[in-house]
Amino acid sequence: MKRDELVNYLDGLLEPVKFRDYCPNGLQVEGRGEVRRIVTGVTASQALLDAAVACKADAVIVHHGYFWKGEDGRITGMRRQRLGSLIANDISLIAYHLPLDAHPNLGNNAQLASRLGWLPLGRFADQDIGWHGELAMSCDLRTFAAMVGAGLGRQPLVIGEPARPVRRIAWCTGGAQGYFEQAIALGVDAYVSGEISEQTVHLARESGVAYLAAGHHATERGGAEALAVHLSEKFALDCRFIDIDNPV
Repeated sequence: MKRDELVNYLDGLLEPVKFRDYCPNGLQVEGRGEVRRIVTGVTASQALLDAAVACKADAVIVHHGYFWKGEDGRITGMRRQRLGSLIANDISLIAYHLPLDAHPNLGNNAQLASRLGWLPLGRFADQDIGWHGELAMSCDLRTFAAMVGAGLGRQPLVIGEPARPVRRIAWCTGGAQGYFEQAIALGVDAYVSGEISEQTVHLARESGVAYLAAGHHATERGGAEALAVHLSEKFALDCRFIDIDNPV
């Protein structure tokens, strides 16, 4: 399909105009006009770009692209190498940040819930980015953490009493520790995100609400992977998700 048709479709699907974001969503680097092969991934790292070049991709679609607010805009060093790889190989870079967190089916939060068997009940936090819901069956925090670890292939950092009962939960993938207080206000037993800050530990201990830092990368693989499957099925494109391991 045509590159611009693909971008228009994704813009309609993910609706970036609804979000106040920290980077431009949609087409970030323009490549060839015809797209037959697509690589999706979490972050447009050099390793992902090298993999895209190796499999002769026409476009790369990611959650974490380039041109973030407040960063140095000079095209030097690592940025020059990454952009050089895209331009030299005529590959388009397409990125969706908050839109790929929030989508009700393909988004990172929706996919996390689906993978772990959680039952969503509603949204919370700025721009309805956070989700809340409950487990199909209550369990203690130790068991809940083990389930999260098994589902993501990465054991979470857990702040809370292992025997604490867990049924009502809230979650927001990536670096969403800033929404913890809002999750506590919902009356949940535990909150799951990707990262954790120093003050988060004290908030968990003093509120009694458990906090699980399950990994920024690990919690945000779902959206890019689901998008690859969706595009493959809808347009019969060769679209594959490539996971570049990241321990954070």
